[in-house]
Amino acid sequence: MTRRNLFQPPAPPEKAASDAPVADQKSRFPNTGAMSGVKSTLKDVASNAVREIAAHAIEENGPKDRLSFTDADVQALAESIKAHGQQVPIMVRPIQEKPGYYRIVYGRRRLRALRSLGMPAKALVRSLSDEEAILAQGQENTQRLDPSFIEKALFAAELAHGGYEQAIILDALAVDKPMLSRMTKVARAIPASVIHSIGSAHGIGRRRWEELADHLRNPSINLEKIAAALNLNEVKTSEDRFGLISTAIARAAKSQVASTPAPFADLSVKLDDGTSLAEVKETARALTVRLSKTDTPEFALWMRENAEAELIRLYEAWKSDQNPD
Repeated sequence: MTRRNLFQPPAPPEKAASDAPVADQKSRFPNTGAMSGVKSTLKDVASNAVREIAAHAIEENGPKDRLSFTDADVQALAESIKAHGQQVPIMVRPIQEKPGYYRIVYGRRRLRALRSLGMPAKALVRSLSDEEAILAQGQENTQRLDPSFIEKALFAAELAHGGYEQAIILDALAVDKPMLSRMTKVARAIPASVIHSIGSAHGIGRRRWEELADHLRNPSINLEKIAAALNLNEVKTSEDRFGLISTAIARAAKSQVASTPAPFADLSVKLDDGTSLAEVKETARALTVRLSKTDTPEFALWMRENAEAELIRLYEAWKSDQNPD
């Protein structure tokens, strides 16, 4: 995927705006309607210009398409901007209820870097609906930043939680329904706190994240507890942090399988004369006792009427055996 060169010579504002991924609002969002006449033309030209906006007037709330970037990331970008200027504009949209203030659409890391330098932000200003802003945010970052699988999965989960329709999420992430389903499964299975501890993990593909999520079907495995015991903060890369957690989870799953009792063989209970009294079967979820209403109908009827009392009696006898004192 082609990445934009942050060190290329700065282009005139009109050119930078026309090159932005969402400059053509009419083609990207057909519901915005056609513009005609001199007034509309002047308005369109003004909206395509890059403006300078005080960084403190831009708010960052809204769905995040990337995992948190580090102070080192921001500092490195700040040094680049200080030396070469802000080459790529951010995109914002006006906050209707707060005149003079804007909400970030994309470019959060650039905005943080500019704030640290005390510099205004070069920004494209667009009057977008929530859905249009999400499409612009997702498509710009997919084209320019190539977010990792887990970043896309978290973004999809956040959008779904925020009530966005599936069609909007699919377009924002440029994925199909089966891929969105896989992303949703992973984001639901793995605690967000653990994902943030791991980081973006660009070198870890979908399959390995899905394998990690599959291990968590075992309710006895506590991923948060395992992650907390690994001191992930001391591990340098997110790929290595993922590897540590994946290895620990695999060991826990293997240990669980080794400690699981062998499957119970079906048992047929017969009386001394060979009459079939009951069958006992075990599944992963239950132990079932089946009485024969054909061979011992009277006993089956008696058990139906006395099952509660007899089961409680057996349970109390078992508990007494467990605690003889």
